[in-house]
Amino acid sequence: MEPVTLKQIAEELNISVATVSKALKDYPDVSKKTKALVKELAKTLNYKPNTFAVNLRTRESKTIGLVIPVIVHHFFSNVIKGIVAQAEKKGYLVIILQSNESYELEKKQIDLLLNQRVDGIMISLANGTADFSHLKQVLELGKPLVMFDKIAKIVPCSKVVIDDRKAAYLATQHLIDTGCTRIAHFRGALLPQNSIDRFLGYKKALLDNDLPYDPSLVYICECDDRSFEEGLDNAKKLLNDHDDVDGIFINTDLVAIGAMTELAKQGVAVPNDMAVVGFSNWFMSSVISPSLTTINQPGVEMGKRAFKQLYKEIKAIKKNKPINPKVITLETELIKRESTK
Repeated sequence: MEPVTLKQIAEELNISVATVSKALKDYPDVSKKTKALVKELAKTLNYKPNTFAVNLRTRESKTIGLVIPVIVHHFFSNVIKGIVAQAEKKGYLVIILQSNESYELEKKQIDLLLNQRVDGIMISLANGTADFSHLKQVLELGKPLVMFDKIAKIVPCSKVVIDDRKAAYLATQHLIDTGCTRIAHFRGALLPQNSIDRFLGYKKALLDNDLPYDPSLVYICECDDRSFEEGLDNAKKLLNDHDDVDGIFINTDLVAIGAMTELAKQGVAVPNDMAVVGFSNWFMSSVISPSLTTINQPGVEMGKRAFKQLYKEIKAIKKNKPINPKVITLETELIKRESTK
C-alpha cells in the first residue's frame, strides 16, 4: 500500500498542499477549523511525514551514531539509557554499534556511520585502539564527535569523563585508612586512558602514604567480555604469588566479584583477611555477600551529557558556527559496603 501524501489530503479537502503542510505544523495563519479538519483526515488516512524529504531539506539525517566496546555491560547499558532518553526528546534515532574491543572493527563502524550520513558520533574507545586517524577523519569531514569514558586526549573533540585518577586514589586511600598496608591492583588493559589513570591514582595513594609501590602486585585484565573469569584467574595468581597482601583495588566490579568468588573458594575471608574495592557500582555489587565497596560511576548521567554536548555541536555546525571542544568531568563517590572493614 502506497503511503498517503500531502497532495491526497489537500485534494480530499479541496485546499492547497501548502495549507495542509502549515496546518500539520500548527502555523498561526491557518484557521483552527482547517487545522482540525486536516489533522482528523491525516489521522484517518494514517498519514506519516516523509522524514527523508524533511531531512534532505534541513540537511539533517536526524540520526546519530554510538560506538561502544560492549553492549551487555552494566555501565554501558546505563550510558545507552541516558543517550537514548535525551535523543528521543530531540527526535533523533541512535544507531548503536559494538566494537567488541577491536580497533579494526571500530574503524569499520566509523566508516559505516559516515556512509549513513549520521549527524554526529559518540564513542567509547576499544581497548585495542592506539591509532586515532579514523576519529580525526570524522572531525575533518565536519561531523561533531564526542568521546566518553575511554577517550584519547590527543583527539581534539569534546569528552565526557570522570576523574579516574582521583577516584582510584580515593578507593586506594580507603583501603589504607581501614588498615591495609600491602595493596594489589587489578588494572585494565594497557592502552585505555581510564585504565592508565586508575593505575596512576592507585600508585600515588601508596606513595603519599609512604607505602612502597611494588609492580609485582599489579595484574592486568584485558577483556571486558570475560571480566569475571579474569577476576578468578588474577585472584588465584595473587594468592600463589604473595601471602602478605591484605587489600585489592580492582578496575571494575565484575572483575572484583570474580576475585571475591575465588577468595571465598580458597578460604580467604573478605574483608578480615583481604579487603576489596571495585569500580563502577554495578547493581550486583550491592546484592552479593559480602556486598562490594566500590566507586560509583554515573553512567546514565554520562550518556545524557554526551548527547547534550553532541546536540549543541550539531546545531552549531548547522548555523556555521565554530565548535569549541569541552571536557565535561562528572563527580564520583566511594560507596562503602561490607568488602572493606
